[in-house]
Amino acid sequence: MYYKKAIVAIADGLGDRPNPLLNGLTPLQKASTPNLDKLAAQGICGMVDLLAPGIPVGTDMGHLILFGGDPADYPGRGPIEACGIDMDVQEGDVILRCNLATIDQQGVVIDRRAGRISESAEELAKAITGMKLSDDVTAYFRPATEHRAVLILRGPDLSDKITDSDPKEPHQGKRYLQVTATDNSSSAQKTARLLNEFLAKSHVILDAHPMNLRRKAQGKLAANFILTRGAGNFKKLESTPQRQGFRGCCIAGETTVLGVAKLTGFDIQTDARFTANLETDFALKAEMTLKAIEQNDLVFVHIKATDLAGHDNLPFEKVEAIECYDRMVGAILDRLPEHTYFALAADHSTPCEVREHTGEPVPVVIYGQDIRRDHVLTYDEIACAEGSLKRLTGTSFINTIFDYMGYSHKQGS
Repeated sequence: MYYKKAIVAIADGLGDRPNPLLNGLTPLQKASTPNLDKLAAQGICGMVDLLAPGIPVGTDMGHLILFGGDPADYPGRGPIEACGIDMDVQEGDVILRCNLATIDQQGVVIDRRAGRISESAEELAKAITGMKLSDDVTAYFRPATEHRAVLILRGPDLSDKITDSDPKEPHQGKRYLQVTATDNSSSAQKTARLLNEFLAKSHVILDAHPMNLRRKAQGKLAANFILTRGAGNFKKLESTPQRQGFRGCCIAGETTVLGVAKLTGFDIQTDARFTANLETDFALKAEMTLKAIEQNDLVFVHIKATDLAGHDNLPFEKVEAIECYDRMVGAILDRLPEHTYFALAADHSTPCEVREHTGEPVPVVIYGQDIRRDHVLTYDEIACAEGSLKRLTGTSFINTIFDYMGYSHKQGS
């Protein structure tokens, strides 16, 4: 069997809808993308429903699927985030994904992301981590990328069967949610009560913290509350590279993506210059990708800026992010090693006007010397729908790449 390599470039939240500010075009249609279009014109195209048509997925679930994982093994967002920042996790812990947020005196959420706080949140974390709660439970808090963070509740008889405190989008004018149990167990009831205790106590500490007092004096939003969601317990997932028989790597700056990659068995590479926005070092990501493919068979490289622009309803910024993505892809394409496939993918759609993930499919391309080319000439949500890959699931898409590489397992004799 002759084995080949592959690079998959993932633009988070890439899919969109026609936008009136862009004369009825999607950001991907509006953007200048000569390199993405070249791959489409010389490759095979299609549309992917990560899970199923009309079913929105989170960044965590979308990447779990793209990394070859089984959606049924989804461990919850909290454990994924904890893995992404190398946080110590123990059996029995309840782990939650968090946002540093801003609320007013009535508990109304002013901003779920505290103005996308970019300064280090370590000061804030030190003030609340290790907090002792009732019933011999301790709360451990650690910041991740920008406004994101992870909370671990550690103690006896805890359950992840609890609701979110995050009201999510649209959040303006909504109070944060009291956490409740989702089953009738005493452990779930106890956990919900303890998490509400932590949220109340941490708010008092954060609201009076010197860092937040400085932010208020500077006219910035105070990161004075912790919004929680995605409770889960840690469990080990099957390694995709081990199962398929290759070496794999993921290059990203976003902790969710890094966490999913680690859980599914991929080595990870990151850098402090990788942010979640347009200031990320796209050129460095290209260089690291080309270096990583020398030692690996499959390399994923991820950007986040496209998704953030969608969540913030910034169609022109999303166009700019796509054009940065195009230049990164071009830098890789110019030096693409021989016998290496190059694929374009996304984990979900984040239409600007919706400001949230939707269940619309995303465009994909697979490029390589022996690919059956179709007649698609441009990379966008409309053109790729005419491609020969047709409309397939995320699992089918990544399995197709495995097959081209020579790592699919034959069924039958």
